[in-house]
Parts: sequence; C-alpha cells; structure tokens
Amino acid sequence: MKPAVVFIILYAIVFFSSPEQATAQGNLMVTPVRAVFEGQERSTELNIANSGKDTARFVISMVEIRMNKSGTFERITEPDSGQLFASEYIRFFPHSVVLGPNEAQVVKLQVTETNQLTPGEYRSHLYFRAVPDERLMANKNKGKDSSGINVRLVPVFGITIPVIVRIGNTAASVQLTDLSLDFEKGPLLTILFNRSGNASVYGDVTVDYISPQGKRIQVGSAQGLAVYTPNQQRYLHLSLENKPGIDFHTGKLHVTYSAAPPSRITPLAEAELQLK
Repeated sequence: MKPAVVFIILYAIVFFSSPEQATAQGNLMVTPVRAVFEGQERSTELNIANSGKDTARFVISMVEIRMNKSGTFERITEPDSGQLFASEYIRFFPHSVVLGPNEAQVVKLQVTETNQLTPGEYRSHLYFRAVPDERLMANKNKGKDSSGINVRLVPVFGITIPVIVRIGNTAASVQLTDLSLDFEKGPLLTILFNRSGNASVYGDVTVDYISPQGKRIQVGSAQGLAVYTPNQQRYLHLSLENKPGIDFHTGKLHVTYSAAPPSRITPLAEAELQLK
C-alpha cells in the first residue's frame, strides 16, 4: 500500500526595506528592492530571478504592511491613522511567471490616477511568492510503500518590497536619541529613531568607537534601515563588535545615519554616546 501523503505548506514572508541593489530569499531574487515614484515618474521595472535548480512558478500581488515601533512588520487590511495605501494606484504585469533555473523576468510597474490625490506619501508592498509544484512533490514519493501517513513539510518563501508614491511636497527629518549600551547581551547598542514630516526615511547606520586619544574604529553597521510613515519612532538593537584594543567603558560611540548613495554626503542624523 502506498502511503497517504500529507503536504503541510509553511509560508514565510520576508519584508525588505533595504536600499541594496538586490536581495534574495529561498530561490527568489528581486532587484531593486524598492520602487519609489516621485515627480513625473510614472513607470519603472523590477527583475525577478529564479536562483534555484528547479523550474518554479512565482505569484505576484500587493499587500499592506504595518511597521511596529520595534522595527518588525505585520500584514494589515486597514490603514493606521495617517497611513496611505498605494495599491489602488499601482498597476503591474505580469501577475505570475514560470521560470526555469537561472531564468529571469522583468516586472513592469506603473502608477495611475494620481491627479486627485492629496499631497503625501502612499505606500504598499509588492509580494513575490513561490508556488509549490504539487506534481513534483508527489513524484518524489513514488515507489515508497508504507501503511502509514507520510507528512512532508514544504517551506514556501516570499519577499515583499515597498512601493512608494509621493505626491506634492514631501519631506522628512530624523533624530537619534535614547542611546544605551547593554553589556549583558553583547555589547548591544539601542537607538531610538525619531522621524518627523510626511515621508519615510531609509538609509544605513554605522557605529564608530572613538578612544580617549581620538582613534576611530568602526564597530557596527546596519544596512537599509527604514522608518515608514505614519510611524514617528522605531528602535534599533545593534550588536557591536568587541574588537581587541577597544574598551567600551571609556571613550565614546559615534552613530551616523546616512541616506543611500548618491545622497550620502550629508548624514540624515548623528548622535554620540559617552562611555563610562
């Protein structure tokens, strides 16, 4: 008797806000990892690639996401106070694609019907999800005789990237406050990002240790940290490198929050923590 096969599909969504040029999860690779429409921009292109060894089908849809103060994400259906969804004004094609190993497909995005929108930032997320091939999974179990039930866990990975539409005058500023260092967990540096304005901010964080003699050594970094509207605050907990010759009980830490190139000349925010 052939076994009764039960497939349990585990969905895992990875939310990306990074300004890096490409990102991957499972067998998915998407580039770039953000789409922003400003001014007269009305269309753009993304690239989705299958980096796996098997042919796969990927389904593309729009989802709405809330950023929590802790920096985590969760899916929502209704906007929070002050949050504006972009999905109603975004068209994209194709909605699904079958890709062989190392094959790629261009996904075209277009923003429409924005003439009547009030000024501000509108945001939704494009969701790329791999669809399991049930025939392939079934074929892998042929020839295995058993009187029991064969349970297979099938992980399905998904990637979301933000799609942002900015209408009219939008601007934002950010301050870094409440810096603290926890030695029991690291050293672990905690930073509170305080955003103001009607636009999101995103960029890279670097942390330098400065000795009492003025020697500067980079001890930590975080790529692509975002604070999305309508959030005014979010925390970052960053583990620092405990390099030889560094005494985190003296000197100071200098934190820099910089926009992605080419806007990296002037930092978005800076702060220092005196060490004791």
